[in-house]
Amino acid sequence: MVSRFGIDDVRPQVSGRTLPSKAVVGEVVPVSALVWREGHDAIAATLVLVAPSGAQYQVSMQQEFYRPDYCHAVFVPDEQGLWRYRVDAWSDVMATWRNAVEKKLAAGQTERELANDIAHGIKLFDAAIANHPADALIAARASLLDDTLPLDRRIAPGCSQKVRDVLAEHPLRELVTRGPVADILVERRAALVNSWYELFPRSTGGVDNNGNPVHGTWETTTAQLERVAAMGFDTVYFPPIHPIGEVNRKGRNNTLTPEDGDVGSPWAIGSKHGGHDAFDPNLGGEDEFLDMMDHANELGLEIALDFALQAAPDHPWAKEHPEFFTVLADGTIAYAENPPKKYQDIYPLNFDNAPEALYDEIYRVLMYWVNLGVTTFRVDNPHTKPVNFWHWLIAKVHETDPDVIFLAEAFTRPPRMYGLSKAGFSQSYTHFTWKTTKAELTDFAQLLVDVADVSRPNLFVNTPDILHATLQEGGPAAFALRATLAATMSPLWGVYSGYELYENRPVTAGSEEYHDSEKYQLRHRDWAAALEEGTSLEPYLTLLNQIRRDNPALQQLRQIRFHDIENDQIIAYSKVDAITGNTVLVVVNLDPTSTQEGMLRIDADAVGLTPGTFDVHDQITGESYTWTTAETGNFVRLAPEKNVAHVFRLPEVAAGRRQALAYRQISDHDYRP
Repeated sequence: MVSRFGIDDVRPQVSGRTLPSKAVVGEVVPVSALVWREGHDAIAATLVLVAPSGAQYQVSMQQEFYRPDYCHAVFVPDEQGLWRYRVDAWSDVMATWRNAVEKKLAAGQTERELANDIAHGIKLFDAAIANHPADALIAARASLLDDTLPLDRRIAPGCSQKVRDVLAEHPLRELVTRGPVADILVERRAALVNSWYELFPRSTGGVDNNGNPVHGTWETTTAQLERVAAMGFDTVYFPPIHPIGEVNRKGRNNTLTPEDGDVGSPWAIGSKHGGHDAFDPNLGGEDEFLDMMDHANELGLEIALDFALQAAPDHPWAKEHPEFFTVLADGTIAYAENPPKKYQDIYPLNFDNAPEALYDEIYRVLMYWVNLGVTTFRVDNPHTKPVNFWHWLIAKVHETDPDVIFLAEAFTRPPRMYGLSKAGFSQSYTHFTWKTTKAELTDFAQLLVDVADVSRPNLFVNTPDILHATLQEGGPAAFALRATLAATMSPLWGVYSGYELYENRPVTAGSEEYHDSEKYQLRHRDWAAALEEGTSLEPYLTLLNQIRRDNPALQQLRQIRFHDIENDQIIAYSKVDAITGNTVLVVVNLDPTSTQEGMLRIDADAVGLTPGTFDVHDQITGESYTWTTAETGNFVRLAPEKNVAHVFRLPEVAAGRRQALAYRQISDHDYRP
């Protein structure tokens, strides 16, 4: 149906408003729309919001100066749950009147010629006063009625800034046209702002008298949490903690011939000791797990568990529910394959044989852990399971436990990744690991902003499966610069244990698999010795997490700007927080082996600066400099052996310019998930 006014290109919206877009409590959410009408009369727009509690809010939308049909507003949700919003367009009769009389006065028209305009203005102010009897409106009406005043003085109060300010808060609206309703699912803040650290509980046991690794327990894991918390991480993620299959168990470095004592892959879930709702008996039981959880909470850490929907051949499901799997013609159950790779120790689930029974069993298992207090899950390979299953499961869990966060480990094609996010996943792994050049990183970061209404990227610098060539070959500086990029490009980032020790040996040349991978064996690491020897990145990771905590600009996803430096080995980008005005400029040397330098030119408008000089403070080195917005630029030199990056704090953006920076980003990009 065609409405009185056009209300097009409303953002945010997902899949034609059939699914909610994403936000978190306390996040600045920009809303925009293209609003238009016939003729030359003024048109305006209002953002109308309904909170989960039922509270209603209205926010005046601002028109772009050069494109007045585009309207923008921002709001900050203060409630978790499903928000509803729409954009209403309306005839701004006061602005139309004001525009007409100002032009006629400027053209020298007389009081007689303006008589009808004055009479019309009196009627408009009568209506505005009935709506909100402000002193400025009453005074403007009285002035229009006073025919003893000179014409310009008679009209001036009605066009004053005081009157405009009152009408901005209490507009006189005619021909109101309601736009379509869209939903925004607002989650808790940890769904957007979080630092993850991955560790294997079984590798926390230390070594015996012969120097051999000892299998960890929940008690030894608890002791390791102190170090992780001290580094400033928020979430500790454990790979699967369930009993590990003995049938077809893999040996070290993924061999098919395990030796006595080989612990197998934790992703080969299930044995005679139980399945997805059981603990690996070597770690300990439920009581010890809960003690560990209590200590994590005391340290301000959240525990995330791996949720891997697959089974070892000796998982109880294989015997009790063969219909959960694909049974081959010879009567055997199909194991997982990704040719040429074979995973003989894993049976993938078949979601089509008995979906109702399988769905119910998976929900039962997941809720066992939720009821133990686990509120974050890293989901293994969700893109190999039906998306409608995830939509059902996540929605069902959120009916009773809306705080639960789901991270999708889906290194796959973008439509699948974003489809999982639309289905309900709170966060997603990304292809960040493979983005290494300045051009790749720039395009990648811009895309993160473009899809912020749909997907929240968690930038892991490494994983047990991914040791990128840059880390294998770049030395300690490569580890530092990749951590800097991940920690500052997204409010979500992650590190897999061992990164701080610069672990960089692949299993074979050209492989991204670790040699002596922790996926198949225990790995003892002497953290204290590395710190004492000065061969640990731990202090730098701690500093990065502190910088993230200190700067709200690094806790938002929806705004990033790149700045020009004529050196392809140096990347520079800024972020601004629309609430506080906090502004951060990150400059990174992408070459881990050589010193790089250049003249950095600041996009002053992107960071809310007026032309001239300004002070910058490097939060990595503690040094301060005076810089300029001039075209000559500012000299930057980064030597890998000294420091790979600057994270500058710039002057705060003035309050009047913050919202414009928040919605400017969405008006510059046209990606539509």
